[in-house]
Amino acid sequence: MKLAVVGGGSTYTPELIDGFARLRDTLPIGELVLVDPAADRLELVGGLARRIFARQGHPGTVTTTTDLEAGVDGADAVLLQLRVGGQAARQQDETWPLECGCVGQETTGAGGLAKALRTVPVVLDIAERVRRASPDAWIIDFTNPVGIVTRALLQAGHKAVGLCNVAIGLQRKFARLLDVAPRDVHLEHVGLNHLTWELGVRLGGPDGADVLPKLLAEHGDAIADDLRLPRALLDRLGVVPSYYLRYFYAHDEVVDELRTKPSRAAEVAEMERRLLEMYGDPALDEKPELLAKRGGAFYSEAAVDLAAALLGGSGGVQVVNTRNDGTLPFLPDDAVVEVPARVDGSGARPLPVRPLDPLYAGLVAAVTAYEDLALEAALRGGRDRVFRALLAHPLVGQYTYADTLTDRLIAHNREHLAWA
Repeated sequence: MKLAVVGGGSTYTPELIDGFARLRDTLPIGELVLVDPAADRLELVGGLARRIFARQGHPGTVTTTTDLEAGVDGADAVLLQLRVGGQAARQQDETWPLECGCVGQETTGAGGLAKALRTVPVVLDIAERVRRASPDAWIIDFTNPVGIVTRALLQAGHKAVGLCNVAIGLQRKFARLLDVAPRDVHLEHVGLNHLTWELGVRLGGPDGADVLPKLLAEHGDAIADDLRLPRALLDRLGVVPSYYLRYFYAHDEVVDELRTKPSRAAEVAEMERRLLEMYGDPALDEKPELLAKRGGAFYSEAAVDLAAALLGGSGGVQVVNTRNDGTLPFLPDDAVVEVPARVDGSGARPLPVRPLDPLYAGLVAAVTAYEDLALEAALRGGRDRVFRALLAHPLVGQYTYADTLTDRLIAHNREHLAWA
C-alpha cells in the first residue's frame, strides 16, 4: 500500500508518522511518500519520520520529494495538509479583521474566507494532478477550511473525504471522564466543519445509552473550562458545542481578548521554529512532547482509521466531512456536513441524525449559505463575490464591515489571488 502526504514538510507530520507506526496492523503501509515544495523542511521531517519508523520496527519505507507527480504516482490514498502562504498568511488572517471589530481567525469569519480563497484553487490543481497520476486514489483532506475545501473537491468529481480532529478529540476527552475505552464512546456529532454540537454521547454503540446528561451533571465545569464558555450556558443548551462556537456565542469577548494578546499564528511560528530544530537532531526518534501544543491531537489515529476503511478495511463509523444527501433536510444535498458516517471502499455514507433544534439549524443554514458564496468567490474571483460572502457570514453581517474587510482581504492576499 502506498500513501502520499502532500504538505509532508509540515511540523504536524511526525504526529501522523507516529500513528502510522503504532497502528501498522490497521493500515499496513509499504511506502510512504512525503511531498512538499519546501526541500529544507522536508529533509528535516523526512529524517525524523524514518527514525520513528525504525524505532517502532515498521517495515515500510519513507521517501521524500518536491515533485508532486512522482510522489503521488501509484498512490492508494493522498492526504492533503496544506497552508498556502504559511504562518505569515495566517498571521494576517488573525489580525486585519480585528481592525473592524470582527473575529480574526484562520478558519471562520473574514480570515477563514481569505484562507479559502488562497487554498481552494491550489487544492483543486493538486487534485487534478493526483487524478491523472493515480485515478483510483482517495483524497483525504485535512486542509482548512475543511468543509469548503471538501465541497470543492466533491463538486469537481474527486474521490474525497474531509477529516477534522475535533470529534476524535472530544471522544477521547469524554472517554477519560467516563473511564471507558474510546472505542465505546459514540458521538452524535452534528453540523458543519468547525460548527458542530454533540447532541448525545452513547456508550457501546450508536444505539447505546445516552450519557451526555451524566457528563454535563458530573463534569460540566471541566467541559466548560475547556470550551471557555460558562457552565450555565452548557446546562441551558443541554449539548456540548465545539470550541469554535465560542466565536459565535462570545464574539465581542473574543475580539477583546485577541486584541490584547499575541496571535496564535505568532505562537505557532515560534513553536514551529523550535520543532524544526528538534527534528534536525539525529538522536531524536520519536515525536517530541512540544508537538502536542502545536494542535492536531489524535489526527493520526483518525487518519489511519479513515484511510484503512476507504482502502478495503472492514469499515466502520467515523465522523467525517462528506455530502449532505438529505442528512440535514434543510440543506442542499451537495452541502458538506460533519457527521458520523459509515465508511468503506465506496466512500462515506452519513448515518441518520436526529432533527436539529432551530437554535442550531438556523446557524448551520446561515453558515452553509456563506460557504456557498465563499466557494463561488474562490472559484470565480471578483470583489463583489468576496463582499457577498462576507456580508452573508454571521460573524460579519454589516455592509460597512463587509466593504472594508473586502478591501483589506484583497490587499493582504493579492499575491495569492490570480484575479486580483
